[in-house]
Amino acid sequence: MSQEVSFLEQVDRMFEKAAGYTNHSAGLLRQIQMCNSTYAMEFPLQRDDGTIETIRAWRAEHSQHKLPTKGGIRYASNVNEDEVKALATLMTYKCAIVDVPFGGAKGGIKISTRAYSDTELQRLTRRYAYELTRKNFIGPGIDVPAPDYGTGGREMAWILDTYNSLTREPLDALACVTGKPVGQGGIRGRTEATGRGCYFGIREACSYADDMEKLGLTPGLQGKTFIVQGLGNVGYHAAMYMEEGGAILVGVGEYEGAIYKADGFKLADVIDHRAKTGSILGFPGAESFESSKVVLEQDCDILVPAALEGQITTENAPRVKAKIIGEGANGPTTADADAYLAERGVMIIPDVYLNAGGVTVSYFEWLRNLSHVRFGRMNRRFESTTVTNILEAVENLSGKRISEDDRERLAQGATEVDLVNSGLEETMIHAYAETRAIAHDRGTDLRTAAFINAIDKIAKSYTEMGIWP
Repeated sequence: MSQEVSFLEQVDRMFEKAAGYTNHSAGLLRQIQMCNSTYAMEFPLQRDDGTIETIRAWRAEHSQHKLPTKGGIRYASNVNEDEVKALATLMTYKCAIVDVPFGGAKGGIKISTRAYSDTELQRLTRRYAYELTRKNFIGPGIDVPAPDYGTGGREMAWILDTYNSLTREPLDALACVTGKPVGQGGIRGRTEATGRGCYFGIREACSYADDMEKLGLTPGLQGKTFIVQGLGNVGYHAAMYMEEGGAILVGVGEYEGAIYKADGFKLADVIDHRAKTGSILGFPGAESFESSKVVLEQDCDILVPAALEGQITTENAPRVKAKIIGEGANGPTTADADAYLAERGVMIIPDVYLNAGGVTVSYFEWLRNLSHVRFGRMNRRFESTTVTNILEAVENLSGKRISEDDRERLAQGATEVDLVNSGLEETMIHAYAETRAIAHDRGTDLRTAAFINAIDKIAKSYTEMGIWP
């Protein structure tokens, strides 16, 4: 595929393919596809040495068919307006697929975080939050940012503090941003949510025996080999949960290179090796490569690209050996590579579904902030007491004593993280079943089915609002 085709054009091509399977009017489809608003900004940053640098940044709100809009903020040296709009577009579809009532948005600041001190990062983050507040591009019912590549809970706390100092409606200010530290209104389970969601989605895809039979695989994750590209928040947690689910990690790609070992290794050992040496390269018994993209071409059952977009192209797709690709990153497979791999019979679990765990749990955090009550606080002790009473009744009727260990295990009420993980699991299972059913009914691949699902749901929203006949 030509390198001139932009990320946004890639997303639009996937949309147009799916739109061909629907009966919506051209005008409505255009309304769904277009990006509603983009705010491009430049502002000064005083560096620690006293020099002044101009910072470029963006915030795109793709669709306001549901409010607030929602999407992460990434800090990357190669971020641009096209990428931000493409990611905002994907967020709209992603929210629709998993039934999260948000429109899609995305933000980006064009910097390499390694080139700035913590104090410089704080100053530019706070200035970015100020710009968003000034232009009404942030607020609990307007637009709610979250972490993305290069950002985390620390940056979200800075944004919250800045917004809180500027807003005239402080009551619900906590809900202006998600992905915050727990002590700053965050929710337990958010950090690992995207990776855990990837695991749930891949596990669900592997549970259908007839689908696995077509790939020459047995049902379930147990014993399947997998490779992960990217050991950031998403890739690390996806790998951790897949390993816990019985899959075997055989390859890892990171910015410094990649390693591969056909009979597998433990994720914890790789992390320990990197902590001691500063690199995953040179891991004992594994083959090392200077490029992380080389690991995409190694033997495995499941490939999880969880780094950046455009990693699998028509240039390297013929050498990809995986039978299943679980897209942890946004847009890791180009449109032409996607078509080529689908034709070859590779199952691609699309990003627009698979990495929706983050926005799902962000939704839970947003609800928590608006309700001002921690999940589980109202009912945990009641549930525990109810189960204890039932166990005592069973003991009285049966004449048998239940062990203290079993009693403690059974009578434990659900904590916040239990409820969050349960809600995430239910969301990913339901959304996969819905997408798979559409794929089977329409005779298409999972990505196209996911887009069809999103288009139909968004079109229904416009119709119900009376905006479109």
